[in-house]
Amino acid sequence: MASPAAPSSSGRSEISSVLPAVQRLQALGQRLQEQFLGKEEIIRLLLVATLAGEHLLLIGPPGTAKSALARTLAKLLDARYFEYLLTRFSEPNELLGPIDIHAFREGSYRRRTEHMLPEAEIVFLDEIFKANSAILNSLLTLLNERRVYIGAERIDTPLLTVLAASNELPSDDSLTALLDRFMLRVRSQNLESFQFHRLVEVGLSHERRALLGDLASDSDAPLLSANDLRALQRTLPARFVFPEEFLAQYKALIVQIRGEGISLSDRRVVKLLKLCAASALLDGRPQADLSDLFLLRHIWNSPEQADILDSIVLPILQRYDREHPGQRRQKPGAAGLPELLAEIEQVRTGLRNAAALSDVQLFAQLRTLGELRTALATLPSDASRRALADIDALLESAILSSRLT
Repeated sequence: MASPAAPSSSGRSEISSVLPAVQRLQALGQRLQEQFLGKEEIIRLLLVATLAGEHLLLIGPPGTAKSALARTLAKLLDARYFEYLLTRFSEPNELLGPIDIHAFREGSYRRRTEHMLPEAEIVFLDEIFKANSAILNSLLTLLNERRVYIGAERIDTPLLTVLAASNELPSDDSLTALLDRFMLRVRSQNLESFQFHRLVEVGLSHERRALLGDLASDSDAPLLSANDLRALQRTLPARFVFPEEFLAQYKALIVQIRGEGISLSDRRVVKLLKLCAASALLDGRPQADLSDLFLLRHIWNSPEQADILDSIVLPILQRYDREHPGQRRQKPGAAGLPELLAEIEQVRTGLRNAAALSDVQLFAQLRTLGELRTALATLPSDASRRALADIDALLESAILSSRLT
């Protein structure tokens, strides 16, 4: 499995041959980022999972764009889409299609699958862990084998990926197998307060278009087809060759993660390598490097484990960023420097008379400064360092002013 770090000439040639499709996929990701604020990490994970033919689970409250992301991805991929909100009372026919009465009268057991899950390429299942046992068995086969069984008939599906959502992870051991089918798990949260003005701007623009019946626009035009994506998927096996340095670091991280008590099956260990290869392909690289190990931040079995994974994985990513500054990606949820500087000015205006602010108002401004400080730390530059010093001065001034009252 291992190879020298330098890609072969055939590898570089193959990258050149698929580069137009890769660039369209990158443009698709950029289009999603323009429409969904603060979702950069989720969008990259979603594209990597789709490219690798794996599935992604979102944990978070309603109203954080989970279904909208899946729906828009399907539009931009020109892919058949199916979504459903599951409850414990949901029945198989609600997903697989109703019984074909005409065929049943003739002695055949079939379902009408038009526009239903068996014919979908992108699937979004909300509250997936509320599925009952009748649906659970079908979902396990679909997720793992890309097929469903209707009576004695086996139906192979064109599924690219399942994006599932839940407010919380299951406590029922019977759902462990279902959770294990989702290689990546990510938290979807409300935007931080410093992104408020941009949220209002983009959100009202969408609502305006909805009221005027003008939702169809160039931003919804497909950038590549589902078949184009499948063609890219077929190039992945050639990238299942990893440098010795990468495999050594990967093995060390897996051992450390398991040592922290985070369960990680052998199946997921292997499939995560496929996801690393997909991450490299998404960037137009012929093979994976240490930056692709960011995926290991999203293999937790409970949200509480996310901080443990960050403490293990982030030092590796930060060291790689320092050694390869030209390859640095935008960090999760990161805003651009001009946007952050504009928000600092908004807070400065609000703090001009900090003594007159109520405790709640002052706390809100200080919290925003803290969020801005965290965001700026992901943008290493002289301008961002000056902005960090500015924030520290604002914090000190606001705290001092509040103590004098």
